[in-house]
Amino acid sequence: MKISYNWLKDYIDIDLEPDVVAKHLTDVGLEVEGTEIIESIKGGLRGIVIGQVLTKEKHPNADKLNITSVDIGIESNLQIICGAPNVEVGQKVPVATIGSVIYTENDSFTIKKSKIRGEVSEGMICSESELGVGNNHDGIMVLEKNAQVGTFASDFFKVQSDIIFEIGLTPNRSDAMSHFGVARDLATVLKHNKINVNLKSPQIKELKESKDVGTQVEVLDTNACPRYAGIRIDNVQVKDSPSWLKTKLNSIGLTPINNVVDITNFVLHEMGQPLHAFDASKIKGNKIVVTQPKENTAFTTLDEQERKLSSEDLMICDEKLEPMCIAGVFGGLNSGVDSTTTNIFLESAYFDPVSVRKSAKRHILNTDASFRFERGVDPNTVLDGLKRAANLIEEICHGTIASKLVDIYPNPIKPKKISVRFDKVNQLIGEVINPKIIKSIVSSLDIELIYSDEKMMELAVPTYRKDVVREVDIIEEILRIYGFNNILIPKQISSSISHSKTPNPVHLRNVVSQFLSNNGFNECINNSLTKSDYCQLIDELNEQETIEIINPLSQELNALRQSLLFSGLENVAHNLNRKSSDLSFYEFGKTYHLINGKQVERNKLTILACGNELQENWQKKNSSKDFYWIKKYSELVLNRLGISPLKGKNSSLSFLDDAYSFFSKKKPLCKFGYVSTHLLKSFNIKVDVLYAEFDWDAILQCCQSENVTYAEFSKYPSVRRDLALLLNDDIEFETLKKLAFQTEFKLLKSINLFDVYEGEKLPEGKKSYALSFVLENKEKTLTDKEIDDTMNRLISAFEHKIKAKVRK
Repeated sequence: MKISYNWLKDYIDIDLEPDVVAKHLTDVGLEVEGTEIIESIKGGLRGIVIGQVLTKEKHPNADKLNITSVDIGIESNLQIICGAPNVEVGQKVPVATIGSVIYTENDSFTIKKSKIRGEVSEGMICSESELGVGNNHDGIMVLEKNAQVGTFASDFFKVQSDIIFEIGLTPNRSDAMSHFGVARDLATVLKHNKINVNLKSPQIKELKESKDVGTQVEVLDTNACPRYAGIRIDNVQVKDSPSWLKTKLNSIGLTPINNVVDITNFVLHEMGQPLHAFDASKIKGNKIVVTQPKENTAFTTLDEQERKLSSEDLMICDEKLEPMCIAGVFGGLNSGVDSTTTNIFLESAYFDPVSVRKSAKRHILNTDASFRFERGVDPNTVLDGLKRAANLIEEICHGTIASKLVDIYPNPIKPKKISVRFDKVNQLIGEVINPKIIKSIVSSLDIELIYSDEKMMELAVPTYRKDVVREVDIIEEILRIYGFNNILIPKQISSSISHSKTPNPVHLRNVVSQFLSNNGFNECINNSLTKSDYCQLIDELNEQETIEIINPLSQELNALRQSLLFSGLENVAHNLNRKSSDLSFYEFGKTYHLINGKQVERNKLTILACGNELQENWQKKNSSKDFYWIKKYSELVLNRLGISPLKGKNSSLSFLDDAYSFFSKKKPLCKFGYVSTHLLKSFNIKVDVLYAEFDWDAILQCCQSENVTYAEFSKYPSVRRDLALLLNDDIEFETLKKLAFQTEFKLLKSINLFDVYEGEKLPEGKKSYALSFVLENKEKTLTDKEIDDTMNRLISAFEHKIKAKVRK
């Protein structure tokens, strides 16, 4: 939400530095996420002054250029080369001096001292378009004769600058969705900090109502519309808004449309009360009916899109029940104010937040009005907003009140009464606060003190504070103004020792996180909400298991994820699009499934990677991450948790190419491989991406069943022997490893593949493996005979069982 500092000053008399204001707003929960300086004219016309043309001579080397001397109020006149056809002696003109910046629509350039066709130029005489004060660029801008030479252009054109606060408003703070609401909070905290300020409410005059009934109003659903007010205003002159109103709207990023619409937008951002103006001549039967339409009724909104209405949408209709506006969300194309409008019906209402929220989500509409109605506006300032806008329409649009004020409010909403105990305040805040200070803070927040004694107080909370409904909410309000930073941190902290599971799941997760982070991986934390359509990309995912959100934030976040892969690929695509190509990510997270009517959560760990293993290095040739890289880290993660032995086998998965899985005691723990091409295309990724997915729940079960064992280091030396084998090309290293340990499980300590050769010198369908065997006897030193016997048994097993041949 954007808040203008200049606009804020209309309601609170302060002259504090913007960073001080930002600090106070953040301290009271209105977090200022950033500030921006804006100017009514881009660049603020810095370096541009008013000058007078003293002389004009033809340029000796250019027919269309003139050499002028210009007085800008300093000791020496400037020589400026000018090509404008309308430059004449005696003119008062804007002059851009050396160092000033001229802004165009998409670019800018700095004025420098230069030579043009051999003659020195010390500035530039500007046109309207070059200054940004108009669109004329046919010649230089000629000013009034009474313009003072040497005056800064910023003063002459009355350039205004402003500070815009970007506030990250939380959904509970509906009271602060306006400039006055923010000013109200700011005044409260400043007064508490002994800074004397006065809070000025928007000026509202009572309306001189007509005796005419005007437009009739009927509300058929008082639950969805607890309050509806309106008034007719005739003889309205629809035209451009005055400059002050345009400046207010421009400062917060709104585009002025016409004076009537701009006034409704102004009051919306001033007081937080949404309004809507109907062209009265387009209201059939001169009657408004607030009701729900028939299912699939066609309705064209202001953005010229035809929408199919739901029977649950609350609509503002005419006498024939033809929709004119989606209540609290968006107006209709055929009932809005345009340049031909002369009579209007001005609406101000309080709509049920749930009803508005559902309609806005249903039609994928997010407007300034729905933003406020969804969070809850104050039902008891509906008339104030209406009167404020009507006053401005009378003043700016020269309209006249042509009816009685309509106010349908059958069940007035009253302030909520809450009891607060002083000892409870001190207990939750952790510090004893004087009851006088507590009462002072409560009163400064417009909370009425009905009754108090030594132990408690009875309060009435204003209806604009939708979020304050319990004792604890009042205590939070007190702490918010008292200051979180003013609460002293205790010197002693009491805690109790609690029993934790062995092994501790949190500890194991930290072990893996530290291991991966220390090896160059970056941790990702993604949203559990995702697109429901994603599950169609993987055959193994079941659409019937998707848990959809009843009221999704958007179509992109309408379901709980069944896999962490999709958000991981979004991370990869995001980084690749920003030229970051060597990526190694990991994520701990949950997946969600609807199985037999029950909602099931599963814990996962995923690894995603692409690009090179190392950064560029002049000493070592780099290599891309490949299948064996992801296999290595998958195995290392499991080994780091003490899970062994591991068994592996090839897997057939739709979302992974060259898929492989690790098992322990027949439990599948991990699957990994290359992300399939069709998935990469869906995310517009054009490089190979490696993916590993760990079943964290199964891993924790394996860790719980593992017994910790230890063994002494052998006192006797180990022996290595190498062997080159000629094999069929379909035999894997895992087969050799398994056969070797079956043949010699006593002395064989480890086996390693250190070279693979497949070339022209080998028979077709053959490959060569170079293996190393480490032998060890923990009870004595191995003899040559024992070593030779062992190797001969291994060679014999390889020759007979897999038809291998020893290469000499």
